[in-house]
Amino acid sequence: MNTGIWILIVVIGILGGATGGFFLARNYMKKYFEKNPPINEEMISAMMSQMGQKPSAKKLNQMMASMKAQSKSSKK
Repeated sequence: MNTGIWILIVVIGILGGATGGFFLARNYMKKYFEKNPPINEEMISAMMSQMGQKPSAKKLNQMMASMKAQSKSSKK
């Protein structure tokens, strides 16, 4: 009977830790994305306007594609 109780306590502890870790990580990521939002087309358009370039749809698409390709290659 003692062994069964210990197994139950360990399983409950593991489930509790996994649940707590999930919610802590979720909360951290929400705060991170509020402070550092991912770059979108509006941000690129504003950046290009500040640099004196006229942001066309073709340029925006090229920039987004190159940024996506760069992020994929950096993850490898």
